[in-house]
Amino acid sequence: MPWKVCDQMSVRDEFVRLLQAGNLSKSELCRRYGISRRTGYKWLKRYESEGREGLSDQSRRPRNSPSKTSGELEEAVLSLREAHPEWGGRKLRRRLQDLGHEGVPSASTITEILRRYGRLREPERATRHFQRFEHEEPNDLWQMDFKGHFATGSGRRCHPLTVLDDHSRFSLCLRALDCERGEQVQQELIAIFLRYGMPRAMLMDNGPPWGDEAGSQTRWTVWLMRQGIRVTHGRAYHPQTQGKEERFHRTLKAEVLQGREFADLPECQRRFDVWREVYNHERPHESLGLSVPASRFRASEREYQEHPAAWEYSPGTEVRKVDSSGKYSFRGRRYKAGKPYVGQELGLRAEEADGVWSVWFCRTRVQQIDLRAG
Repeated sequence: MPWKVCDQMSVRDEFVRLLQAGNLSKSELCRRYGISRRTGYKWLKRYESEGREGLSDQSRRPRNSPSKTSGELEEAVLSLREAHPEWGGRKLRRRLQDLGHEGVPSASTITEILRRYGRLREPERATRHFQRFEHEEPNDLWQMDFKGHFATGSGRRCHPLTVLDDHSRFSLCLRALDCERGEQVQQELIAIFLRYGMPRAMLMDNGPPWGDEAGSQTRWTVWLMRQGIRVTHGRAYHPQTQGKEERFHRTLKAEVLQGREFADLPECQRRFDVWREVYNHERPHESLGLSVPASRFRASEREYQEHPAAWEYSPGTEVRKVDSSGKYSFRGRRYKAGKPYVGQELGLRAEEADGVWSVWFCRTRVQQIDLRAG
């Protein structure tokens, strides 16, 4: 879609960063962003010659000032802290460096500046930290979840939908929805796929619209698997399975939601858009060595297909079609796949154990059956 004036700086910046990643052609990326190649080349050239400031239509001022005094640096520290009250000394220091300030003091000195001016809060009680792992490449895995819903001044509740890239922590989606219906989630995901491409796998919890506590799939997760995306679910009552999403939600609450009121859903979305830009491109991330998520993200080369071709299972796989009752036949027995798979083809592969077969739908293993069982 064409760029909107209200967020053109963030969209231009994101476009250039993805273009520099080099895994998609300029023509393809321009098509995804709904702009001409001429426009894309213009913003790339301006970014290469002037940096991010070159993407602005407004007048620019120098990023460095040789005559800057320590008092001015303190003012810069306090100003940045006021804009981001949840940031500590390390994040503030790294961001000031990224903005081009010279002679930036150490993180401990910045903390002392905050203490001197009464800008420090009492530290929170330490919480248990779980060991986290990350995938090696962007788009290996995306995590998806809803942040807890909250009321707005209009009387409608906001249900924030979030999607996060596991490797880079890049926020792919932060949308203020009025419900958690599968139809809305699907439309939001299609918009993400058209812009950023598709991941190899997605992780989500067992709640609606993508599952239940029994681990059953829904027609929405079947739709994802039909695109060749491997779908996995976190363990019930174990939110740490989606640790990065949980951490993202805590940051969203602390930096955007806590202590604030929102008139309506459009206001929620405006604030979400502004903060997502800061989170992806400005906010130093502790788990990334104080780099920003955008520095480690690149668009996927896997394109979304509205009508994907029939899935081709590997040689040696026995294929069975699910009938209208949600069942399929195999070796003289009937097995339940579930209503979401009606009309779809499943692939069955023999395991090492005699008589045990794994049941696959596209890239995702959805069942295991034992022919020895009575």
